[in-house]
Amino acid sequence: MSTSADSPGRPSRRRLRPVRLLTLAVFALAGLIFWLSFDTARGTDLRSDDSMLRLSDLIQERSHKNGAHDERNAALRDEVDTLAHQDSGSTQAEDAKLAALEKNAGTKPVAGQGLTVTLTDAPPNATAKIPGVPEPQPNDLVIHQQDLQAVVNALWQGGAQGIRVMDQRLISTSAVRCVGNTLILQGRVYSPPYKVTAVGDRDKLNRALTASPAIQNYLQYVNAYGLGWKVEQQEAVTLPGYSGTVDLHYAQPVKP
Repeated sequence: MSTSADSPGRPSRRRLRPVRLLTLAVFALAGLIFWLSFDTARGTDLRSDDSMLRLSDLIQERSHKNGAHDERNAALRDEVDTLAHQDSGSTQAEDAKLAALEKNAGTKPVAGQGLTVTLTDAPPNATAKIPGVPEPQPNDLVIHQQDLQAVVNALWQGGAQGIRVMDQRLISTSAVRCVGNTLILQGRVYSPPYKVTAVGDRDKLNRALTASPAIQNYLQYVNAYGLGWKVEQQEAVTLPGYSGTVDLHYAQPVKP
């Protein structure tokens, strides 16, 4: 005799509804995330000031190491150049051609008259200095990447024979990048004020700065909010040669 599943003599088996299963899955996933977060933090505050300071210290340490490596690389390059010219067997014309290539590449010092441009952040509590100008936002008070690039591009346009940003010589592969209010240049980190020095005809360099639309836009913020801008004329200045690596690094597809 067949018996109904709902007969009073046997308890019926309760089925889990899809909504209950979904709820259990969500709680299980949340628990896994909490455990992973705890295991990663190991009981420390990931947002603490100490962790941020340690990251800042690490960046500065790596920047100093990169600077030391650049100096060591420059010394080794000078030794190689000295040995290469001792018994190279090259003609004077070949030596002159090589020297011209090294000068154009920026690996040799360049000297002459020039100028230095200094850009500085405005005071953090700066207010509008011109009637009718809106009060500044935080981004209005700091030097941006496009501001430094505008100065560098104008100086090249003015016929600069060589340019140094902070203590590093620029070459054709140099990239001026800013993250927040810090400059990252060739593996090293800098804070404002930023100094850009160029060797070349001062009249042409000054005219190029004046003619740059991007710099004229920056000067409006100088007048309105007090960003720093100073151009110093140099009777004689020497820029060291680029001392970093000249090897090109590029991404490659991962082989399956």
